[in-house]
Amino acid sequence: MEIGAMVIAAVGVAGTLGASLLTQRGAERAKRREIELVRGHEEVRENLALRRACYTALNRDSRQFTTALNRHLHVMREGGAGDADREALDAAKAAHRDTYSEAQMIAPDPVLGPATEVNHALNLVYGQVKRLERGDPEEGETMATVSRAQQEVWDLLREMRAAMRADLGVSSSD
Repeated sequence: MEIGAMVIAAVGVAGTLGASLLTQRGAERAKRREIELVRGHEEVRENLALRRACYTALNRDSRQFTTALNRHLHVMREGGAGDADREALDAAKAAHRDTYSEAQMIAPDPVLGPATEVNHALNLVYGQVKRLERGDPEEGETMATVSRAQQEVWDLLREMRAAMRADLGVSSSD
């Protein structure tokens, strides 16, 4: 009987130790899942913050480029743009180019589509302004047609902003 008692005792001890090991492993798995969940939430939050910063810069720089084009057209109507005017326009264009380039790497397709339309329209108007400034406009390019094209950019900017706000989960109505 002593051997039977020893076997029962050994099985009991092994069961107790096994149960604690299983409990410990289960706790470790639960902790790992919790850490992964927290990391996932942090990643989502960081991604949202990155997109928000990118969208804010793109919206600002696109609007400033549009405003700079408008101002440049006014200066040209009033007698011609000087070096400082050209530098201001080129600086606005460069800022927009940089933020658009960043958006190309960050923005999802529903935002990148309208952003690309804005970028394309701004560059078309910029080219028209520069040709007018040089006195070498293409057929049909006049101050009036370029001014209208520049004004149409504002509608594209509103569409881009609405897409960005929708992606960020904020109201798309302004």
